[in-house]
Order: sequence, then structure tokens, then C-alpha cells
Amino acid sequence: MLKALLKTMRPRQWTKNAFIFAALVFDKQLFVVDSFLRTLAGFALFCLISSSVYIFNDIADIEADRQHPEKKNRPIPSGQLPIGAAWTAGIILVALTLVIGYLLAPAFAYVIGLYFLINIAYSKWLKHIPIVDVLIIAAGFVLRVGAGVTLINVERFSPWLYVVMTLLSLFLGFGKRRAELSLLAHGAGSHRKVFEGYTLPLLDQYILIVSGTTIVAYSLYTFSAPNVPENHSMMLTIPFVVYTIFRYLYLVQVKHEGGAPEEILLTDRPFQIAMALWALTVLVVFYFS
Repeated sequence: MLKALLKTMRPRQWTKNAFIFAALVFDKQLFVVDSFLRTLAGFALFCLISSSVYIFNDIADIEADRQHPEKKNRPIPSGQLPIGAAWTAGIILVALTLVIGYLLAPAFAYVIGLYFLINIAYSKWLKHIPIVDVLIIAAGFVLRVGAGVTLINVERFSPWLYVVMTLLSLFLGFGKRRAELSLLAHGAGSHRKVFEGYTLPLLDQYILIVSGTTIVAYSLYTFSAPNVPENHSMMLTIPFVVYTIFRYLYLVQVKHEGGAPEEILLTDRPFQIAMALWALTVLVVFYFS
């Protein structure tokens, strides 16, 4: 049962919570021990609160997941994890996370509390509304960045990064919807009501819009944000961002992957190399130039 619970908590998706480190890195506090430890603790708590959301989401989706070709094998719809045990684990995780989060920083507790409430509303109602469902996914990423801001004394963090994060998460969200719709084909609407409001050509148009604006917004950040180096060396990171966006589009439309973006981050070697080079360049530009 513990193994089934851990699988339901989706530890592979905890990579999404790394966005909480954005404020720490881009405010040039990565090597400030107190700020790093506080952000690391916040990351751990965000992993727990997001896991509680996955648990409650699987409980709410149990009947639909049983009809899905892949999701039917998840612990709750397959019966490996009893619903009662799932409810108990979810409630404990929420209570524990909010209490410790408040002790860490009251504002942080408010952010993760808002994240939890929004995602519960998503699981119950909002995921059935086209476009709104992806906007809620994007809001979750922005709240991750905001949570990181509440944990440290921010001095140079640029609001441009909120814009970039919003656009990037919309890009990933529409890419995920396209991959799911392609997988389920003509029976998509019977698996999830929201797919009745999407078509592949429509999603391709959404993806085209947000991918282009993401590149433009990030490019503007690299030379116009108040905290970037005056020599514009941050612009050296633009090619890596362009490549990762193009690589994700390739995987979604050619390889028919992308239903789980975190899997791409964990398994696709070219994507990993590009992300590593981007991160290395950011560190050199911000901390050693």
C-alpha cells in the first residue's frame, strides 16, 4: 500500500516544483546559505502539497481513469490503493504542509494554500472548461515562482519572469492537451469532457501563439530586465530556450509524446542537454561575469 501511495503522489512530477528556485537564482542569492535552505524547505513542502492534489484528483477521476488506456493502471482506479487510505493520506499531507509552511513563512503558507484550493476547484469543475483548464495549469506554475519569492528577501527579481513563466506554462499545457487528444483520438470526449472543446488544428494554433510569444518575452527579459548584466550577456541563453521549445514541439507533433512533460525532462537526452547548457550559462552570466 505504501508503494501504491508513493506512486499516486507522483514523485516524477516533483520536477515541476523546481520553479520555486527561480527567485533564488535570478535574485543572485543561490550561494546565500539561509536563502538556499529556506527555498529548499519550500520545495519539499510544495512537493507534498502537489502530491496531495494528485491524490484528490485521482479520487475525483476514478471512474474516468478506469476507462483511460493508460490511467486505468494508476493505484486508485486499479484498486491497489483503497479510497479510504487515499483520503487519509491526502488530508494528512495538506495539514502537515500548511502548518510547517506557516512556520517557515506565513506568506508561503498562503500561496500553497491558494495553490491547493485552485487545484481542488480544477479537479472538481474547472478542468471541464476548455482554455480555462490550461489557464489553471499555468497559474500553478506562476504560484510556484511566487512561493519562492515569499521565502527570501527579494531585491532584484524581475517581474518579466512572471510573464515568461505564464507563457511557457501555457505552451506546455496546450502541448499536453494536444498529446492527450492525439492519443485518445475520436473517443477523447468520452474520456474527458474538456476534449469536446478542442481540436488538433485549434490546439496547434494556440501552441503557435504561445510558443512565439514565449520566445519574444524571454528575449525581452534578457536585455531589458533591471537585474540582468549591463553587457547583455544574458542574451547568450536565448538559443537554448529556442531549441528546447522547438524540441518539445518536435516530440509532440512528430514523436507523439508530450502527454507528460515531466517525462520528457527526465528521459529525452537532447532536451536535458539543452536545459543543462541553459542553466550553466545562466549561472556563469549571473554569478561569474
